[in-house]
Amino acid sequence: MTQEISKTGSCLCGDVAYEITGPLRQVIACHCIQCRKITGNFMAATDANHEDFKLTAETGLTWYRSSDFASRGFCLTCGSTLFWQKENADRISIAAGTIDGETGLKTIRHIYCDFAGDYYDIENRSTVVE
Repeated sequence: MTQEISKTGSCLCGDVAYEITGPLRQVIACHCIQCRKITGNFMAATDANHEDFKLTAETGLTWYRSSDFASRGFCLTCGSTLFWQKENADRISIAAGTIDGETGLKTIRHIYCDFAGDYYDIENRSTVVE
């Protein structure tokens, strides 16, 4: 289920900022090795259609090609992890913690749980997708 919202978000220093003017997917927590390495824990991400997403500041934005099919966007200035983008996709994944204020979103699923760190437990294993 998606939720229609109008939101803003940014990195820690503000050198990358964005607006979202359409529905956001509920949050998915990814425990894959790449997400663990880039965030230091796991990635909690929503996503939006490209047509509903607009960068309003991109001075610090850079993209890292993390696989044969996807790239990760982050801020060169402060190091904030911001985006995950599958090649040729019409949606962009957005780190949920970079959205300003209340989101009304809920974590609905965990993925790649076999790679989860041994220092935390995943709640609600009934919603876990391996």
